[in-house]
Amino acid sequence: MLSLDLDEFMFEVNDGAIKHVGPSNKTATAKLYDVAGVDVREFGDKRVKLAFEDEDGNEVEIALFPEQLREVARGIELLEADSPVLE
Repeated sequence: MLSLDLDEFMFEVNDGAIKHVGPSNKTATAKLYDVAGVDVREFGDKRVKLAFEDEDGNEVEIALFPEQLREVARGIELLEADSPVLE
């Protein structure tokens, strides 16, 4: 399941094209639940891409620099040591 929260976005549809109109200071949140597939690969010269997909084909990709990826790995290690979720 993919959840999108688009805070006060305004879109224009013109001749089949969708275009955002209005100020560029808006925010959005995307959440993907019930992940069925995970892929980790190099992305360019300096980043790693994490790709997550659900059974419906919805996909979220995140490109991280090495220090960010290491922080994610440290967080997982802490959860493995202390959280009943990963027992």
